[in-house]
Amino acid sequence: METLKLIDLLNKYGFATIAAIGMGWFIHFIYKYVTTEIMKKLGEMNVVLIALIDRVRMLDNDLIRLKSKIETVLEIKDKIDEFCGIDNIKENTKKTPPKK
Repeated sequence: METLKLIDLLNKYGFATIAAIGMGWFIHFIYKYVTTEIMKKLGEMNVVLIALIDRVRMLDNDLIRLKSKIETVLEIKDKIDEFCGIDNIKENTKKTPPKK
């Protein structure tokens, strides 16, 4: 019975008209789906993306701070070693052969 109605519509209006109406309905359906479902999910994902970007920035800042702290500690260690004359002691112990 459905196929008879479809055939009658095709005979009365033609395939091009029925196809245009079907495409119009499909475009309306897709537009409605995108605006109601996908836009809501994109809004939620935008919030998550911003939170992740903030976390990456914080980690980057932490790495920069750690690098500067390590450089400072190494500089202080070198100054202490230089002040105490540890470099001379290390060089002298390297030159002497190990005792048997």
